[in-house]
Amino acid sequence: MPFLDIRLSAPCLPENVAKIAARMTDLTVEVLGKRRELTSVAVQCVAPGHWYVGGADLSASGRASFFVEVNVTAGTNSSEEKATFVAAAFAAAEAILGKLDAASYVIVREVVADAWGYQGLTQAARAAQRLAQHPGSLSR
Repeated sequence: MPFLDIRLSAPCLPENVAKIAARMTDLTVEVLGKRRELTSVAVQCVAPGHWYVGGADLSASGRASFFVEVNVTAGTNSSEEKATFVAAAFAAAEAILGKLDAASYVIVREVVADAWGYQGLTQAARAAQRLAQHPGSLSR
């Protein structure tokens, strides 16, 4: 049940927003093993002159940047999967948006299972239900 918060400093063209949302969803499913039907994405575009790197207005330099934070349940992904996601997300954003400033960030944030959920149940409650119904079957 990941949630992705994506911010773009690049021109906010509808086709780029759609491509970024789709590609980050694909990577979340393919690399992190999450369920597509529960993956939510919000894309925000930062106005030119409102994104700074090193104290300087990024738009003045002609460079673009982005930020992606994906929230996942703690302990459901290996270090290798998270590292692969970080690299793949940066490469995908650069392929869509063009050359990016090095200060473009990807965060895989692990949230403890009793601190978040969906449809009114925490992930911990869902895991307990699954375990009660099917001992030994915990999913991502």
